[in-house]
Amino acid sequence: MAFTLRAVKVPPNSASLEEARAKTFDFFRTACRSMPRIMDIYNLHDVATISQLRSTVASQIRKNADVTNPKVIDMLLFKAMEELGNIVEQAKQRHHIIGQYVVGQQGLVQDSGPKDQVLSDFLKSFYKSNYN
Repeated sequence: MAFTLRAVKVPPNSASLEEARAKTFDFFRTACRSMPRIMDIYNLHDVATISQLRSTVASQIRKNADVTNPKVIDMLLFKAMEELGNIVEQAKQRHHIIGQYVVGQQGLVQDSGPKDQVLSDFLKSFYKSNYN
């Protein structure tokens, strides 16, 4: 799979929004086809599924759904192809992939709860006396 990604050249600039949209779908297909190899390279089977990674890639693409300038879309696709190439060529380490695409913007599961409920009365009074 890494060989096929190396063979992919940067496409010429899109002439229209429809052409840029088609290139975006082609990139998404390429990224989805690379997912099984990425799962094997970085041993992600214990922390994520292929469908979770695909939905992460889809959400990253959807973040820029409001962009209508074909030149900007081409630039974003170039950056995405570079990122995918770096991942497949193992230029990143496992914790980079987990931090960016598995955990992502949601934060760690242990950080999701309110913090005051886990503090004891001693710690609450300690923080109150020292930090106010």
